[in-house]
Amino acid sequence: MRTVLVFKTSVRTRRSVKQVTPLLNQLLDATDRWNFDLQDCDHILRVEAQAITPSVIIDRLRQAGFMCTELED
Repeated sequence: MRTVLVFKTSVRTRRSVKQVTPLLNQLLDATDRWNFDLQDCDHILRVEAQAITPSVIIDRLRQAGFMCTELED
């Protein structure tokens, strides 16, 4: 079953998205998907995946120098 995770981030530019692209691709399977909504005031990262926990994504983005917190329903 696929899980949809939504995060508030400090990723604000396309250049930053390019910076985190390899990090996110390493974490996720080929069938998983992710995208940023840079137009949203929270700079949303949306992840559709089968086997990943929010803490893994948060830790990876923080290691790259970005703020990342999960948004609850």
